[in-house]
Amino acid sequence: MARHELRGRRVLITGAARGLGLGMARAFGRKGARLVLWDVDGPLLDQAAAELAASGIDVRADRVDLTDPAAIERAASAVLTESGPVDVLVNNAGIVSGKPLTELTDREIARTFEVNTLALFRTTKAFLPAMIARGGGHVVTIASAGGLVGTARLTDYCSSKFAAVGFDESLRIEMKRLGHPIRTTVVCPLYVSTGMFDGVTTRFSWLLPILDPEKVVRRTVNAVERGYSRVLLPWFVYVGFPLRLIPMRVFDSLMDFFGMSGSMDRFRGRTGPA
Repeated sequence: MARHELRGRRVLITGAARGLGLGMARAFGRKGARLVLWDVDGPLLDQAAAELAASGIDVRADRVDLTDPAAIERAASAVLTESGPVDVLVNNAGIVSGKPLTELTDREIARTFEVNTLALFRTTKAFLPAMIARGGGHVVTIASAGGLVGTARLTDYCSSKFAAVGFDESLRIEMKRLGHPIRTTVVCPLYVSTGMFDGVTTRFSWLLPILDPEKVVRRTVNAVERGYSRVLLPWFVYVGFPLRLIPMRVFDSLMDFFGMSGSMDRFRGRTGPA
């Protein structure tokens, strides 16, 4: 498959001040991309931008609260006016509460969906028209293996990521149907050791490992370069598709056996952006 050149391309990453977002910023920057970083944590974002700029990377950093539709519109308009069109949009920002449903407040549930789901729509809508007008662009959705298989203490998170997977699939099909050459990629990793899911456990680490962030970053950037539509990590996540065909009680038993049902029992994590 032909490789898509990243040098000189403008890449916007949400949730870019730390974790996967910062890792992707570094990786795209090394490829010669011009970066636009969005995050709600201003001081941490400034620190990340300074690090990247010191490495000679072209970087712009904007503090943006993705739960505020007006803030997204203002920031997107500023980017398009002052910096120019975005070639690759990476919808990475995400949060996790890690609580049973009965312990979640309505505000916590709403915030999960505002950041993990509604921000996908709002941010993509802000940049997609310019991509269409230019005849090209790439929308990357960082979803989760939790968007393919649900588990305990993640009712809000998994639901929001199921929606993210559906968003990517529907957008991809819609762009093809309308004849727009816009590529999409959905990335569905299992737990990643960024701090966001501190405390999670795995019964079979050789089969369902806690992922190294650098591996997820490498696979994501490679998918953008190669035009791959889907990245699932680790490979065993693909087993979730045929498992959907078996009786539900067997499916639930297998989730218990592989340790997924109780993987959040010792969750500590952090509740800030990814």
